[in-house]
Amino acid sequence: MVSELRVLAWHCEYFRYRPTKKALKDVPDENVGEWVRLDNVLVALITIESEDDEFVAECAIEEITRMRNEVGADRVLLYPYAHLSPDLAQPRLAMRLLEKMYRRLRSYNVEAHLAPFGYYKEFEAHVKGHPLAERFRSISREETAREYRAGLRKSYIIITPSGEEVSPSEDALKKFGKDFGALVRKEALGVALPEMKHEMIRYLRRFGFEWEARSDHGHQRLSPYAALIFDLVAEYARSVCRRVNVPIYEVRGTAFFNMGDRAVREHAELYGDRLYKIRTDKGVFVLRYAACHQQFSMLADWSISYKNMPFGVFEIADSYRYEQSGEVELSFRLRRFWMPDLHVIVADEDEAWEMLFRIHNIIMDEACKLGQTYELLVNVASPEHYDRCKNRIVKLAKSLGRPILVAIYSPGLPYYWTINIEYHIIDYLGRPREIGTVQIDVGNAERFGITYVDADGSRKHPVIIHTAIIGTIERYIYMLFDSAMKRMRAGKKPMLPFWASPIQVRVIPVDESAMGYSREIVNSLSSLRVRVDIDDTNRTLSRKILDAEKEWVPYVVIVGKKEVEARNVTVRIRSSGEQRTMRLEELVEILKREQDGYPWRDITIPRELSRRIHIVV
Repeated sequence: MVSELRVLAWHCEYFRYRPTKKALKDVPDENVGEWVRLDNVLVALITIESEDDEFVAECAIEEITRMRNEVGADRVLLYPYAHLSPDLAQPRLAMRLLEKMYRRLRSYNVEAHLAPFGYYKEFEAHVKGHPLAERFRSISREETAREYRAGLRKSYIIITPSGEEVSPSEDALKKFGKDFGALVRKEALGVALPEMKHEMIRYLRRFGFEWEARSDHGHQRLSPYAALIFDLVAEYARSVCRRVNVPIYEVRGTAFFNMGDRAVREHAELYGDRLYKIRTDKGVFVLRYAACHQQFSMLADWSISYKNMPFGVFEIADSYRYEQSGEVELSFRLRRFWMPDLHVIVADEDEAWEMLFRIHNIIMDEACKLGQTYELLVNVASPEHYDRCKNRIVKLAKSLGRPILVAIYSPGLPYYWTINIEYHIIDYLGRPREIGTVQIDVGNAERFGITYVDADGSRKHPVIIHTAIIGTIERYIYMLFDSAMKRMRAGKKPMLPFWASPIQVRVIPVDESAMGYSREIVNSLSSLRVRVDIDDTNRTLSRKILDAEKEWVPYVVIVGKKEVEARNVTVRIRSSGEQRTMRLEELVEILKREQDGYPWRDITIPRELSRRIHIVV
């Protein structure tokens, strides 16, 4: 249920009330029985619900002030009224928010009055008869944040490697590449994207990535192959973070954070309208949308010296974002996903920019390994920040040798970051797809109470770099499959990288006489940390090879009478399409080179295909 602060507003010729007796024990004493009369007054009868907070109260005051100005009331009365909702806030919270609203109105030089909270009251009203005299408003955090952001303007500009500023337009895009043009059309010109085709979905499902129909929208389930790919990518994310070359502290924590906590609430308010909430007997909790809450909570408790910096904190965090149900996309846009979240702690913004360039180079290199190229969208928090960092953005464009799209936000919304770089591949359908990110955060250290002791003994707030270098686990997997789709469109066989292939080698005995030697090969390769299985089913050779092709197995070893006698192997190599006969030792050397530097896990299903359950997808 979405919590809303509810306001029934009357523009009254006069309104008078008197407290009759206490409805709650622990409220201040008031003059019971004494009438209060107010003329030409806007009366705001207010119900505060359980999840309401200061942000919603501030938005309610803005709305009440606007209504007062529209009707020309001389004064405003805030009147606690518990009858507009069954989902009431605790009395202490309701009193605190009403007091805040009262003080805020007074700060606007509005004659404001606050009727007593926690009393039975008698009232008499003469409501005016004009069209705006009676109005009802419900004010929710999500809707207000959405409306605020919708009204928030941002301008776009293209920065070339030479430092030229170019306004985005179809004519301007003629001198830039097709992929960069796709990003500009989507972000700056608002051109709609093509929808995801069943072609990609079919391959994701073939490897076991599916929606869970018994869960909420946007929640996946992973069959054995998919689960194995997921684990490999998660471990790879760990290894990539070590390339940043700072000490890494890996942590693990909870996904539930209390919205009653000021820091958590303020961070959520800045994040926006995709919050996934849950109510417990302790209050309303937000499900984390990255590892920020947990890592920042820990960092606030650590004793940090300038000598410790820079350092990183890392967690592969289960994360939740309440995406629109019609926008969820298999392995790309999910309501529950996993973020390999790295926060690098540095002393100041200059060090932050040095670290950003180091991380940027790693992000670009990771895309290159998959045959992909990133197009950059650089979000800047304000025109002032753009003026401060333009030279660094030009440096970024020079390092790429390509233009960058920059979004400059108008002043108004206090984002926690000053700069937020999005790394987009252009997928096989020509759509920009954001994968990696890096941000410079200058606000959350103070918000969460994170400090370090500087060389002079003073306490300071550090600057925080946010990054998921390879993107979320699911989006990196999407990029793996997108690379496979691009191979197929180039006339090559689609495949995953060797290290991420669920089965790296499949041994296929031609007949029963080759079974013994085939098992020797399987045992030898598995002992050398190769994911190998054996097709020992009673089927034709052509059918066995076809099934290996459907599973994108990089190396298929065929063993017949000739191979048994010569003690060698015939290998079908998927990447090149060639078939070669070689010694087993030669194959082992090839596999070692392919695997070098990447994580490895053994298969968690039977090696023998004859023993496997047929999983329908």
